[in-house]
Amino acid sequence: MNPNSQSSLITVDPFHPEPAAIQRAVECLIRGGLVAFPTETVYGLGAHAFDPSAVRRVFEVKGRPPADPLIVHLASIADTQTVAAHIPPAAEALGLRFWPGPLTLLLPRRSSLPPEVSAGLDTVAVRVPSHPVAQALLQAAGLPVAAPSANLFGHASPTLARHVIDDLGGRVDLILDAGPTEWGVESTILDPLQSPPVLLRPGGISIAELESVLGPIRIAAPAERISASPGRQPRHYAPNARLILCPGETPADIAESVRSTARRERKENRRIGLLAASEVASRIEPSETPVILRDLGSIGDLRGISRRLFACLRELEAEGVDIILAHRLPGEGVGAAVNDRLTRAAAEEDGSV
Repeated sequence: MNPNSQSSLITVDPFHPEPAAIQRAVECLIRGGLVAFPTETVYGLGAHAFDPSAVRRVFEVKGRPPADPLIVHLASIADTQTVAAHIPPAAEALGLRFWPGPLTLLLPRRSSLPPEVSAGLDTVAVRVPSHPVAQALLQAAGLPVAAPSANLFGHASPTLARHVIDDLGGRVDLILDAGPTEWGVESTILDPLQSPPVLLRPGGISIAELESVLGPIRIAAPAERISASPGRQPRHYAPNARLILCPGETPADIAESVRSTARRERKENRRIGLLAASEVASRIEPSETPVILRDLGSIGDLRGISRRLFACLRELEAEGVDIILAHRLPGEGVGAAVNDRLTRAAAEEDGSV
């Protein structure tokens, strides 16, 4: 597809997608095209997983290193047999409990699956999304879809179709626009092949929920994440502005850290954005601390914060800020995923923060 051309954009009902729109997307996938579609986490950039040329094009369009494996999306747990050599008992137990849903599992790769999908690894990352549009697409297509997030590699993930267009322009053949995604952060990634199982990326399914099924789970060290998991670079999910995490244990502490950091950066004539929970934002007086504010919502609604995270980062980026100030959140539930994304967005290229 010509990068100067326009993607076909089809608006669909997020709960009852029109069959004709889904059929157009299916035909595009079968022809080897790329389809951006919503999942409950973020928008994905989908290709027929058994079409090596289409899979390679995903990497090309995103600017994604070929050593970074993709996640294969399936319509049901029964479809794991199409891409996995087998599904171990631990993985089956998790699939029965959390699929469809925001959980990705590493499974032994079926030899017939193109190695490009898994970056040559012996494992394949799979999940069953719950979004009605994703489900309709996968069921109608009857084939596995390899789909990373539909954005430029390393950039803040897309939670709206507009974000896909902003990043990838006309390099996507077709975009299904179903409005904002539900979770706003990517899926949890777990390796159930190890003992104990290893959490490679926090996401919508918490470690406590996983342990309620499997028992103790180990959190991967950074080197393990780099060697095994999709989306594995230390710096990732980042806006086109430097992101600084302001420390503090309480909203008052964090607000004071924001004020002092903003004063320092203002001396350099930098335009400053602030991404903060309501409890912190309410303590920042605009006349005293001039920042462009995006209020993520209350700390008591971590799910709501996760839903708004990447969209707010992109809004501040569009405002032309030089610096974005942010802060960590309580680490329970999806808060762990938000903290992971913020920490990695704030990292330098060498992984330091």
